[in-house]
Amino acid sequence: MENKRICVLLSGGVDSAVVTHLLCEQGLKPDLFYIRIGMDGEVLSCTAEEDIELSQATAARYGLPLEVIDLQKEYWDNVVAYTMDRVKRGLTPNPDVMCNKLIKFGAFEEKAGRDYDVIATGHYGTIIENGIGAPSPEFSKGRWLGTAVDSVKDQTDFLAQIDNLQLSKLMLPLGPLPKEEVRRIAEEAKLPSAHRKDSQGICFLGKINYNEFVRRFLGEKKGAIIDIASGRKIGEHRGFWFHTIGQRKGLGLSGGPWFVVRKDVEHNVIYVSQGYDTLLQYGREFNLADLHFIARNPWENSEMPENATKLSTEGIDIAFKIRHTDTFADGKITRQSDGTYHITSQRDIQGIAPGQFGVIYDKTRTICIGSGEISI
Repeated sequence: MENKRICVLLSGGVDSAVVTHLLCEQGLKPDLFYIRIGMDGEVLSCTAEEDIELSQATAARYGLPLEVIDLQKEYWDNVVAYTMDRVKRGLTPNPDVMCNKLIKFGAFEEKAGRDYDVIATGHYGTIIENGIGAPSPEFSKGRWLGTAVDSVKDQTDFLAQIDNLQLSKLMLPLGPLPKEEVRRIAEEAKLPSAHRKDSQGICFLGKINYNEFVRRFLGEKKGAIIDIASGRKIGEHRGFWFHTIGQRKGLGLSGGPWFVVRKDVEHNVIYVSQGYDTLLQYGREFNLADLHFIARNPWENSEMPENATKLSTEGIDIAFKIRHTDTFADGKITRQSDGTYHITSQRDIQGIAPGQFGVIYDKTRTICIGSGEISI
């Protein structure tokens, strides 16, 4: 590691500051970067002043250079455009996943990252390499994205669209540590961001309300809320684009709980079902329109040809997620004749939303294999 050029992506938060501290404790002197993606100005009032100040304070603490990389245009042209396109089509986008793929490890690579051998971040995940810690023979060779020790903080689902080149340079020092230990390290080291709260929500919005953001682009259009069981109109909404499959809060309906179970995009209609136990909220299967493998397809290689056959017939056991959560679902993945992949779950899954990413893990929940957009 001594002869490799290392940089750290700072966010102004405690996690990336601890990454910097840990590397300096090893005698390394990484260059520091802060990526500016908040859209300033009239369209979106979201500044990064506090983040940059805390990043500058961390850099000064260790005598390291800090450069602010402006990727606002790239973010607008790629991630924001992707988000609005999916919302207009009635789908559920995940901007955080695309931010990592296209901006933090994409556009940044073109502007600065290409000059470095290693890019370290504060994401909670691990790197599994050369079979060390591999859960089965499929993963005995190569470099893989592994889950974090702290399952609550694990962020591999947010990294599930990065590619093999991006993975090859990635360093995740916090993966073996529980969040409490990270906080303790920050406090003992008296880092400037030691007591800063973890950020929540979508990466480009900052403190901006998501619905307000969508409203600025798509406006409002009143439509009916219909009880799918009776076919009766029970309320109104201001645009299907403000609602997602599985949503409970924000519907303004009495006598609930009510859940969004379907959207008619063409006619701007939201269908809801009543009660926590209604089967209309749940499903046990979905398709992945385009499954992206982070490293490679672990089931298709010359050393284990039986896995490829199994993948196309009875299926292979996996764990998966359909949203950011600390819990996994167990199921099977099958490759269909048209090249798409079909996921079946062992239990009912609430709120399967087209457009959201289905993230695939090995059955032991050790390796994040990849992800694809959910289609029903």
